[in-house]
Amino acid sequence: VVVLLLSVLGLATAGKLLVVPVDGSHWLSMREVVEMLQQKGHEVVVVAPEVTWYIKPSKNFVMKRVSGPYTQEEFENDFKMFVDTFFEEAPFYERFLKMYEIMKQFGNKSVLWCEQLLQNKDLIRYLEESKFDALLTDPVVPCGAILAEHLSIPSVYFLRGIPCGLDFEATQCPYPPSYVPRAFSQLTDRMTFLQRVKNLLFDTQNLFLCDFAFDPFSKLASEFLQREVTVQDLLRKASVWLLRLEFVLDYPRPLMPNIIPIGGVNCAHK
Repeated sequence: VVVLLLSVLGLATAGKLLVVPVDGSHWLSMREVVEMLQQKGHEVVVVAPEVTWYIKPSKNFVMKRVSGPYTQEEFENDFKMFVDTFFEEAPFYERFLKMYEIMKQFGNKSVLWCEQLLQNKDLIRYLEESKFDALLTDPVVPCGAILAEHLSIPSVYFLRGIPCGLDFEATQCPYPPSYVPRAFSQLTDRMTFLQRVKNLLFDTQNLFLCDFAFDPFSKLASEFLQREVTVQDLLRKASVWLLRLEFVLDYPRPLMPNIIPIGGVNCAHK
């Protein structure tokens, strides 16, 4: 599907694309798409933190770096702790509490970096004057969504998912716990009554996760855009959602017309 979309874009007049990526496997998957777009003749500008794991300068795009609130060592230590906690064998609520603290640290650093980006007047002026045609981002960190709203350009989301089911809410997709299994529940779309109760209980974590993860971005967006706005408001304005889901391997779920599963685009292939 991605190749088909890129082929169609190749038939059109080359445009200018602003990319605001998220590091790690998020970027490894997105990078292939960005490089293919550049090969089709599109001009690509990538805005990223100075301290990253995989987002490096390339001849295929223009890189704009923004200083961040952490060192390379701090960044790598935090990420290693996140991976170790994610894969350790422990009771769910024990892992949840650890994950909560780690995600809180990541969230705070992401907000601080986004704030520094938005306060960089020279960079914002450059982005305004560049007259981009669209913005490509992973909305798990909604800084790109804030920029798209400020620049008044269409946004394309390239993602695996968003915590708390905000992607369902923003796209107005049905998300019943009796049918759609929650993240980390290890359930399928065919559940017994007790499994449905378990699936419903997994939604309780959203009461804790969403507030600390996205409320700071809502506050930051409101200050920058100079009007009251929430992350949900920004996500609802996405033009296209490219979901890195394998429809068969993940699970059946309702989709809206602007949601396109692109299973198979996961990190760099051999």
